[in-house]
Amino acid sequence: MDDLNVAELHEGLLRSGVVFDRGLSDLEIKDIEYRRGFRFPPDLRAFLQHAIPVSRGFPNWRGGSEAELQHLLDWPLEGILFDVENNDFWLPLWGERPEKLALAVSLAGVQVLTAPRLIPIYSRRYIPSEPLAAGNPVFSVYQTDVLRYRFTLGSYLADEFGLPRSQCCVPRPRRIRFWDELMALNKQAQQSSIRSA
Repeated sequence: MDDLNVAELHEGLLRSGVVFDRGLSDLEIKDIEYRRGFRFPPDLRAFLQHAIPVSRGFPNWRGGSEAELQHLLDWPLEGILFDVENNDFWLPLWGERPEKLALAVSLAGVQVLTAPRLIPIYSRRYIPSEPLAAGNPVFSVYQTDVLRYRFTLGSYLADEFGLPRSQCCVPRPRRIRFWDELMALNKQAQQSSIRSA
């Protein structure tokens, strides 16, 4: 995986009280990917095929309700559109903001839907589906407040649940299109508000 192997990660999470069901089969993975329109990055796929977490806060890819899974998948898009509609949010890379609110929301929606899809891991933590490689960062997502929470899936789960992890290799943060631009805009806005305070 990255800095933790899957078996050790599952053992540590079990000790932390996370409840698991048997891992997803290749067929179940393919079915989820087909129905949901994304591919699991290899490290998340390996984690879910070893065993799937079913404790509260984790998406239950096998036994969860359709509505709950869809809500988790739609959360990043819905949050951004909420801020476009209610808080005048607009990314400069989208061009000039239309005067009509409905058109602005529609155009923003198209832009977000062309970004790498975010896959829920736990609570408001998501991993991008692109690139289709191990080692994608984990983002914390609440409306347009998006942060790079940890550099990898293994380091995120270890830190979130208080597990020891290897310190031998600190990976370089992988750049993720769209989501990095959103984080940069948030950082600029925070720095501007600090300077003006």
